[in-house]
Amino acid sequence: MSQMTIFDGHNDTLYQLWKHDGDADYFFASQNSHAISDAAARQGGFGGGFFAIFSPSDTSLDATSATTADKALSDTLEMLAIADRLTAHKGSRFSICRTSAEIAAALTQDRIAALLHIEGAEAIGQNSAALHQLYERGVRSIGPLWSRPNIFGEGVPFSFPATPDIGSGLTEAGKELVSSCNQLGMLLDVSHLNEAGFWDIARLSDRPLMATHSNAHALCPSPRNLTDRQLDAIAEQGGIVGVCFATAYLRADGAKQPDTELELIIRQLDYLITRLGEDHVGLGSDFDGAVLPSSLQKCTYLPDLVWQMKQAGFDEALIGKICSDNWLAYLNRYL
Repeated sequence: MSQMTIFDGHNDTLYQLWKHDGDADYFFASQNSHAISDAAARQGGFGGGFFAIFSPSDTSLDATSATTADKALSDTLEMLAIADRLTAHKGSRFSICRTSAEIAAALTQDRIAALLHIEGAEAIGQNSAALHQLYERGVRSIGPLWSRPNIFGEGVPFSFPATPDIGSGLTEAGKELVSSCNQLGMLLDVSHLNEAGFWDIARLSDRPLMATHSNAHALCPSPRNLTDRQLDAIAEQGGIVGVCFATAYLRADGAKQPDTELELIIRQLDYLITRLGEDHVGLGSDFDGAVLPSSLQKCTYLPDLVWQMKQAGFDEALIGKICSDNWLAYLNRYL
């Protein structure tokens, strides 16, 4: 089997570069220790994916008001500037992609196809102009919530074990955000939402449900994971789930433990394929954003995961769908 190209549902590499003094050059450095770098992407067959932009909580605020809109927008614009510098870097293979056609072109040209994604919509605040500003800057996907409350609704906390049926649904501002995203053609991600917010998006969004980096709650009872009822709704709509590599969402004990077998990812894939169908499951690694299995800490090791799929009896066509084809088909329909 030739090396598979991976198109992935979630990484936090821009956030890590931002924490690294905003040094875009570090992405291309030989000493880069991040999960995704230029060299590691080449070696592991990482073709691109959703590059998340995340504003961390302001530790001076309480948990019910974890970051302000002004701070979040400032952080977000700084990370967008890093993405711009990655694209402009001499000899760079990094491409910000705004449409499915641009993604296809980047992959054909052996460039990293970066779909910019906002994780937690605090940067938008009450100012609808900010949403349009981010769209103009190339953002094409938004997760309204991270695992903290904001003016749009409630995210699930990092508790374990727990159900995602925690708290109320989207606020009126959250429902208006969904409507605005529908009008712009902005994708909506249900990862990190509580269950009530999930059902609101299922009802209000004009696109099938998309969970960029979530797993099955039946196998790992984290509130970050999706119940069978939620998975059935995604299947009914023809949506997609990207299987997350974070050990806390793989292991039955919810432990953030690097000593975790890749077989648990295969188990998630198999369960989700059975529930959703083989055309609606992809990868959503959470590279650079979570504790991952030690044998999959960097995208360099993605061929090992592909080998595990083959050993589990997945044929080449199915492996191709999981690695990239299903994400690309979804984006080709809705972006």
